[in-house]
Amino acid sequence: MEISDLYQLFLQCPRITTDSRNCSQNSIFVALHGEHFDGNAFAAAALANGSAYAIIDNPEYYDPEDSRMVLVDDCLDTLQRLANHHRRTLGIKILAITGTNGKTTTKELIATVLSEVHNVLYTHGNMNNHIGVPLTLLQMTNRHNLAVIEMGASHPGEIGKLTDIVEPNFGLITNIGKAHLEGFGSFEGVKRTKGELFDYLRTKEDGTAFVNDDNKCIDGMADGLLKIKYGTADGLYVNGEIVSSDPFLTFRWRAGKSPDYTEVKTHLIGAYNFENAMAAVAVGRFFGVDARHIKMALESYSPSNNRSQFRQTDANRLIIDAYNANPTSMSAAIANFKKINGENKALILGDMRELGVESASEHQKVIDMLVEYGFTDVMLVGTQFAATENSFKCFPNVVAFADYLRNHPLYDRTILIKGSNAVHLEKVIDLL
Repeated sequence: MEISDLYQLFLQCPRITTDSRNCSQNSIFVALHGEHFDGNAFAAAALANGSAYAIIDNPEYYDPEDSRMVLVDDCLDTLQRLANHHRRTLGIKILAITGTNGKTTTKELIATVLSEVHNVLYTHGNMNNHIGVPLTLLQMTNRHNLAVIEMGASHPGEIGKLTDIVEPNFGLITNIGKAHLEGFGSFEGVKRTKGELFDYLRTKEDGTAFVNDDNKCIDGMADGLLKIKYGTADGLYVNGEIVSSDPFLTFRWRAGKSPDYTEVKTHLIGAYNFENAMAAVAVGRFFGVDARHIKMALESYSPSNNRSQFRQTDANRLIIDAYNANPTSMSAAIANFKKINGENKALILGDMRELGVESASEHQKVIDMLVEYGFTDVMLVGTQFAATENSFKCFPNVVAFADYLRNHPLYDRTILIKGSNAVHLEKVIDLL
């Protein structure tokens, strides 16, 4: 079946599912493959559970007598091409966001600001990969007039593949840092892959990049594109400065050289969120959101999913940033924690994953930073930190650490919790 014919089925049944347990009436089930499963095996169950059609790519499960089954060469490729066809048909303006750190927070802030005056489709949760991106695009309707699509990558070429599916009109790279080095091979590999977003935009006649002027690496990567610049320097499209970040970020911004500043008091923890908020200001202003509504949107946003969250418990004050970690974000979080006022500071840090051959040296650099800053109340979770030269408390995993906390509870501390999601530091939050 041609994509154009399959698209007609999609117009009749515009909900796509890849889970045979979650099949609403008149949905289309797409049989994807995982490391330990073959979605084709669940096609019949999906039809029985309510799906109108099942797209499969394994002839073993195909019943030619059942008109509800559609056999294709590759289900994932079909899903991606269907999403691209849908994107082209609607023709909605799309902003694509990638970067090492801050891309999810930036996406959330931008979507919150734009939603003040626009009907915005945006990436939910962690659906920023080769499956999540097309599924997000297929949720787009003619009621939307803008889309904000987050793109993640852990290997070379992945951003390029996603841009071919999304065909964005605008791009924003939050930053370039040391993450997924096991997959990318080096920092330069990270830079090249993230830069594939701008490479795509350079093929467009009106390709436009939102650029943090304070990050000269990103600025150089955007050469050849129309640049909408934000940062701290006077005269940019929008410029601003941090008022305070103790612990919540308050900043002010203005357009160009206007004498009038708008002050914004956020619920975000950390000075490192300033550039994320400024990106939202720049994008919002570009798409016609006035200063008053930008302020309202940013001040109403509360982070979730263990990202830059503050929580006061009966026992302690917690700064929770345990969704993910890499050397760049870990250093920024520790530096910010050093600056904020707080009694009896303590740090709970988990391993940084997927750093490959640089893992040992990068974990040791974190230890050296902690020593340099004079931190003494530090608890480290994971085998990588345990292998470093340090005098802090070390635990092989979160289970062992949780057992320790039950027998040695912490009280009256200001605690930074930071680590890779795979370490599962969120499991000890209720013990703090």
